[in-house]
Amino acid sequence: MVRTFVALELSKDIQDQLAIAQETIRGCKARLTFVDPKNIHITAKFLGEVEEKKLQKVMDALRSITFSSFPVTAGTVTVNNIKRPHSIWCAIDDTGQSERLLHLIEDALVPLGFERETRRFTPHATLARVKSPHPSLFSALNSLKDLSYGSCTIFGMKLKKSTLLPQGPAYEDLLEVKW
Repeated sequence: MVRTFVALELSKDIQDQLAIAQETIRGCKARLTFVDPKNIHITAKFLGEVEEKKLQKVMDALRSITFSSFPVTAGTVTVNNIKRPHSIWCAIDDTGQSERLLHLIEDALVPLGFERETRRFTPHATLARVKSPHPSLFSALNSLKDLSYGSCTIFGMKLKKSTLLPQGPAYEDLLEVKW
């Protein structure tokens, strides 16, 4: 079994800007696990554990998707849920393009046994996971509220393998589909 997801990669400039935001957040007293800045991305679709013999069919299905490149802007850094935060993320503005892409990905993968997502898709890039919140987290986030982290163009998608390690996940590209 291979743990996989479909990612939209952000530019190194955006990753670098979000790393600066991470440094501000590190100053709070919440217990957090940070995403390595080079791994900051938009998850279009998490596939979970996939049988190795099924991987080729997944790759073929993803290759069949045609789409056009589109601009994204990295906006506000916030939490997924104010009352019970589980992750700190950067909201991504893409005029709905990644959601349209998600529908095409799901259309291609449903015949292979993958479920459609039932929750509304919110494009975002995770910066940290919240292990134990603290009020100082919200002060740190408030200090970031008026900042912007840049724009880039998404030129394709990647199927990535995620290996969970004690120091955090390690990602490996299995497939890149360019538009």
